Amino acid sequence: MGPLHGIRIVEFAALGPAPMGCMILADLGAEVVRIERKLPAGAKPASELFDPKIDILNRSRRVVSLDLKKPEGLAAAKQLAASADVLIEGFRPGVMERLGLGPDDCLAANPRLVYGRMTGWGQTGPLANSAGHDINYLSLSGALHAIGEPGGKPVVPLNLVADCGGGAMLLVVGVLAAALEARTSGKGQVVDAAMTDGSALLMTMMYTLKAMGNWTQERGSNLLDGGAHFYDTYRCADGKYISIGPIEPQFYTLFLQKTGITDPDFKQQWERARWPELKTRLAAHLETRTRDEWCALLEGSDACVAPVLDMDEAPEHPHNQARGTFIEVGGVIQPAPAPRFSRSIPAQPRPPVVGATGADVLSDWGFAPDEIDALRMAGAI
Repeated sequence: MGPLHGIRIVEFAALGPAPMGCMILADLGAEVVRIERKLPAGAKPASELFDPKIDILNRSRRVVSLDLKKPEGLAAAKQLAASADVLIEGFRPGVMERLGLGPDDCLAANPRLVYGRMTGWGQTGPLANSAGHDINYLSLSGALHAIGEPGGKPVVPLNLVADCGGGAMLLVVGVLAAALEARTSGKGQVVDAAMTDGSALLMTMMYTLKAMGNWTQERGSNLLDGGAHFYDTYRCADGKYISIGPIEPQFYTLFLQKTGITDPDFKQQWERARWPELKTRLAAHLETRTRDEWCALLEGSDACVAPVLDMDEAPEHPHNQARGTFIEVGGVIQPAPAPRFSRSIPAQPRPPVVGATGADVLSDWGFAPDEIDALRMAGAI
């Protein structure tokens, strides 16, 4: 059983960081019930981007399909929230209030409830009610401006920073902190998790370097943005890439030794003015061997070199295999739960549930048989 065994969470189905946050909580042993909107017969979901049968973000949940426009469905959702430790929703500000499921309503029935709200802009501020996506939220943090080649445009870092890091991860931190506090205070509270806030928080190290005078606003000119010749990716003879990062002098010296670089110019590691020239020369040198040839020579040493793997290669890497970093669930290769625990070991994730009414879930959460039958009769489940 995972470390969150015994924690009950109600999730209102959404897209992006809220499902990922709930996936992490479910991975760690929490019982997460996902309330999905009951669709009319033949209707399709609003988004067809993800196949619900293999949507990894929805793994390890139990599902209840409720029609929240019916009073019976709404009452059932409130009853579930009244029995939960945590509620998580990912809608624009005001949506849950208009449904009658806002924090005031739910905390009145369950004063210990932690009410997690996941949005892009946050619950307040001039942009709070505007539409947006990861790339927009990331733009306000200073992070997107900092990512890219010298003289080039900002480069999109997938949706890792705002959706996943600044969104899902900070949501998890927030609800767990509030749930821990509720154990001593006996009181729940609202957690306002905004991707703009989270993205800015993830930039703390860069803002530190800027405050110290060690970071410029020019993309691709700094130590950790690819500006340094010793911290970047390089194309190899076979068209594949390696990443190098020997920042510390002893690691850099070892890197030069192992790659056979004897040119004394490379000893001037911290001469920023020479970084562009040294990068060009290093690129030519590293293109003389294939990626695997360089890895056979360098990987696993203190030279700080690793292959740049694609998503087919990553699960096959010996280190990932040794640690079980990737697993197969329902025939789908996917990342394993993390982090690792010495004692409270989480169970193997379960495939996403598709098309469930959730009658069994309602029963387990204290609904009487006649209450479930009434929901069926009303068409609310």
